[in-house]
Amino acid sequence: MSGLAINDVTKQFGDFKAVDSLDLSVPHGTFVCLLGPSGCGKTTLLRMIAGLEEPTSGSIVIDGQDITGVPTHQRNFGMVFQSLALFPHLSVGDNVSYALRIRGTPREEQRRRADELLKLVHLPGFADRPVAKLSGGQRQRVAIARALALSPRLFLLDEPMSALDAKLRESMQVELRQLQQRLGITTIVVTHDQREAMTMADLVVVMGQGRIRQAASPIEIYRKPADAFVADFIGSTNLLEIATDSAGRAMVQGAAIPGLAPPNGAAKASISIRPEDVRIAAAGAGTLDGTVTFVRDLGATIETYVDVGGPTIVAVTTPRERVDAKAGDRVGVVLPAESCVVVKS
Repeated sequence: MSGLAINDVTKQFGDFKAVDSLDLSVPHGTFVCLLGPSGCGKTTLLRMIAGLEEPTSGSIVIDGQDITGVPTHQRNFGMVFQSLALFPHLSVGDNVSYALRIRGTPREEQRRRADELLKLVHLPGFADRPVAKLSGGQRQRVAIARALALSPRLFLLDEPMSALDAKLRESMQVELRQLQQRLGITTIVVTHDQREAMTMADLVVVMGQGRIRQAASPIEIYRKPADAFVADFIGSTNLLEIATDSAGRAMVQGAAIPGLAPPNGAAKASISIRPEDVRIAAAGAGTLDGTVTFVRDLGATIETYVDVGGPTIVAVTTPRERVDAKAGDRVGVVLPAESCVVVKS
């Protein structure tokens, strides 16, 4: 099989299961983001793929080869750590070519490869500079170039942009994605940043309590979340408990939503609707009526918070669509059935 396969992998520390019976298939050339809250098992999974942790059970296979017991240095994977772990006493070029030097590559080839990679990460001419004199973004690029020096068959990154400021982080996300597309290398990034995952990934793997809650494309994760955990973790959403009345209609806060299928079975369920899909209308003209509690104007978007008798619903509009509503006003909230997703609570 071409690509990476994680088969029924469990990692246990004493009585605690950091990763629990996890299965994942990653086709060759895919950009994957492992996403989830702290303690969900994403970094432990990455470390097992890298060979820095050994699974308690299960297997890790790449291109048909079982590498579960193969030492880290024999896997030919590139890795960028959260701390970057650059060598402060070496120049930029020597940092990039370090792995080549350890393997006995001729000095001329080391220099050629370092220059090639520095050009690839937009740092041409930086080979002789001290690492200590680089900015955060430049150090990030050096760490990426170093990890790519041996043409790895898998590229692993553990929250590599968490130390960068917001503007630089977004710029580096785009650069890393473009670099991965040019090289066609299978890449796995651990992150807790939903925006980062949505920006870069072909495949987003949302983890919770050591298990995969959903693995899908960014747009499917956002528009069709598998459960309330995924819906709430990815971006912003409104979660409202849903019930079925005696006529078989889907009911939210005592109001029917025409066209929305009721939940299957007796399991507790909610609807998830993104704030940009909620519309504000005149009182009596919406699915639900409520009172505006807060309006936040962010320039490009306007957030309107409406108390509908318990839960608060957030609607996001642009300045062109701005509704003349202020705190204390009674308004209607429109919940279009086509924008509501029924999820397990």
